[in-house]
Amino acid sequence: MLDASSEVESLGEYLVLIYYKYVRIEEPEAYASEHFTFCKSLGARGRIIISHEGINGTLSARAEEADQYMRSMNDDPRFTGMVFKIDKVNDHVFRKLFVRAKPELVTFRVDRELDPNQLTGKKLTPTEFFETASQEDVLIIDARSDYEYDLGHFRGAIRPNVRTFREFPDWVRDNLSDFKDKKILTYCTGGIRCEKFTGFLLHEGFQDVAQLEGGILTYAKDPEIRGRMFDGKCYVFDERISVPVNQVEEEVVSKCLHCGTPSDRYINCTWDDCHVQHFSCPECSILMNGACSVQCMEQLDLALSPL
Repeated sequence: MLDASSEVESLGEYLVLIYYKYVRIEEPEAYASEHFTFCKSLGARGRIIISHEGINGTLSARAEEADQYMRSMNDDPRFTGMVFKIDKVNDHVFRKLFVRAKPELVTFRVDRELDPNQLTGKKLTPTEFFETASQEDVLIIDARSDYEYDLGHFRGAIRPNVRTFREFPDWVRDNLSDFKDKKILTYCTGGIRCEKFTGFLLHEGFQDVAQLEGGILTYAKDPEIRGRMFDGKCYVFDERISVPVNQVEEEVVSKCLHCGTPSDRYINCTWDDCHVQHFSCPECSILMNGACSVQCMEQLDLALSPL
């Protein structure tokens, strides 16, 4: 995790930047258009969401342009001090650049406005999170979707039965209403979802709520913790699909959908009408022609067959 003043030249030719900040933006559509032009001038690619709530982005660029982007953002009073999580890569991890204005930075759709600058859970450093998660009588909640959990998660964390973030309010009310007096720990990829999720939990009457500051990506790079207590890999929303976390004891927790052998290889079903993401070992990918089921494979064979 680096800020805009950090040296980046030694990290590699391309960098991936993951960042967000909850801050008031008065005209998100106008700023999104302006920001797209700026990013395009740098040769950056990625997905950036602009909202009246702030900014949420992941982009890839050459190291020099990535550094220029961070410095420019830091010069804007709205984004001064915004934290960038940085990975070195060999090439772009996006094919295109998208900058969109949307109602929310992360789609939650609750019946009240949740401002993390006004109410959010206590933020824990990786060391504090590790020590607290090791205690008894602590409820660890994964604030991501079920398919992200399946690729990798903190040991003992609850797997949410949700596919999208906006499903969490109903899931909490249906499953956690009896645990409002428990100590709650939450985590997500980079921290942005927990900022709202913990505020929602506090609104719902949960008493002791904390979150992993900077998310899994920050936890993975902490020099003392080194990703301990996290099993599997972290799902990321770019062409890498996943990044390693645990530097001490790497373990594959996901299994091939077809044969059940350990595999963290996530692919999309090759049948376009399905395209579901699933785990598939290399052998089964060849055997199934990349399909997630026999039915999809048969449809794919029909589509590829000559008339």
